[in-house]
Amino acid sequence: MTERTFTLSEARALIPEVRVRIDAIVAARANLAELTFALRSGLPSHLGGKPEQKGYEARIDEALGWFTIQGIEVKSIAPVLVDFPAYLGRESVRLCLLEGEHELGWYHRTEIGFAGRRRLPGSGPRE
Repeated sequence: MTERTFTLSEARALIPEVRVRIDAIVAARANLAELTFALRSGLPSHLGGKPEQKGYEARIDEALGWFTIQGIEVKSIAPVLVDFPAYLGRESVRLCLLEGEHELGWYHRTEIGFAGRRRLPGSGPRE
């Protein structure tokens, strides 16, 4: 199967739905962490028990599945980091969005990864 690539416009058009999915992951992740701690410690939790723990895991998996279907790469869930395969000119890049960011304003070369993250041309202050 060929990897989907996005134009900047296509990726930006998906950001509202991406943010909804990221928010769902963040909420489920926090509840899962708290509930898992309680279960391991033998403490009662207002979040429930084992069935609810499995439910939070399922919510995260469901959200991750949506990204896969769209062709968006999830690089991390704590914090949530997603990459849109794309090209800037002839260069293979990943347009990246980190949990808490509201707009798609960063990219990195595909072969370098997050450490090479740079602002997209015309997206905010220069570094």
